[in-house]
Amino acid sequence: MSGWSNPRHTTTVVSSTLKSLIRILAILFVSPLLLSHFFLSRLSSSDASLEPHSQVLSLLPGKTGSLLRVAFYRFALEQCDPTVTIGFGVLFSKTGCRIGRHVYIGPRCQLGLVTLEEDVLLAPAVQIPSGPNTHGIDQLDVPIRVQPGDLRRVNIGRDCWVGASAIVLANIREQTVVAAGSVVTRDLPSRVVAGGIPAAVIRTREVRSKDGVESSGLGGG
Repeated sequence: MSGWSNPRHTTTVVSSTLKSLIRILAILFVSPLLLSHFFLSRLSSSDASLEPHSQVLSLLPGKTGSLLRVAFYRFALEQCDPTVTIGFGVLFSKTGCRIGRHVYIGPRCQLGLVTLEEDVLLAPAVQIPSGPNTHGIDQLDVPIRVQPGDLRRVNIGRDCWVGASAIVLANIREQTVVAAGSVVTRDLPSRVVAGGIPAAVIRTREVRSKDGVESSGLGGG
């Protein structure tokens, strides 16, 4: 028995090792961009440096493109788990962005100061800027472009699904689904389906327990 090995365990170990090696190679490949980013960050700001690098990386197609983007953002963002998928055309504007495990970011999304908790799904063209007040608008004698805004972190809870072309300006609690094309202007509770402009709760997501009894998912999370 001492010489016996579990084939499944061996396969898992080999697969994990290969993934680690591929991720290391991806980091080496994007290392010139990382050096450029860190150098430019010292000359201006990390956010100012992030945008042009993000634009370059967004043009890389396919799974290879996602792998290279993740390799870069693991070091350029506040948090980016290696299990993340980042689609073609995705742009980041804030290095304070945090991306948890197994997050999927669809093509052409644009993200500012946002936290995406684990298992979040963003469909194509979702926009999550740094809150609703990225520019000041109170002074009529000063152009909006130079009025300071009030940047705010937007939090998307674990296991949420945000539909295509939605715009999210407020927090979304865990396991909530947002319909395509919606505009989220107020915080949404956990375990609901929401949609519209502005987004409102359409229904709750029912939770079926082991004994078959259904209960409302509209809780504090």
